[in-house]
Amino acid sequence: MSVYDTLKSLNIELPPVAVPAAAYVPYVQTGNLVFLSGHIAKKDGKAWVGQHGNNISTAEGQQAARAVAIDLMGTLHAAVGDLNKVKRIVKVMSLVNSTGDFTEQHLVTNGCSELLGQVFGPQVGAHARSAFGVAQIPMGACVEIELIAEIG
Repeated sequence: MSVYDTLKSLNIELPPVAVPAAAYVPYVQTGNLVFLSGHIAKKDGKAWVGQHGNNISTAEGQQAARAVAIDLMGTLHAAVGDLNKVKRIVKVMSLVNSTGDFTEQHLVTNGCSELLGQVFGPQVGAHARSAFGVAQIPMGACVEIELIAEIG
């Protein structure tokens, strides 16, 4: 089954690449690696605002991270032209807007990781990962995630 068949079965439509909000580009390819800039969580077209441990739950954060994964796949599609060319999701790095005593950043990030695994399958979608708690993210977003992929 192609990646696009899987996306369709999940009722996921890939969004266009978002216009950068500052002085950077959405992705850079060097050799067979594509580096995607951080994508913030969005809800209804606006930053999905919240701070874990304060006013957003881990479960809602997982949904926000899943939404980021969809945006990341849209950017990856724009970068390579065909998601079936992805040989491996190499690394995901997640920044979770959280209070000092919130310790479930890894669970929030699962929202992204689990969808990538579901869409690309265990051979391609399994990846290395880091999840950090941070004091703030641009525009007050609850999560920001970046991704590195290998293209075949």
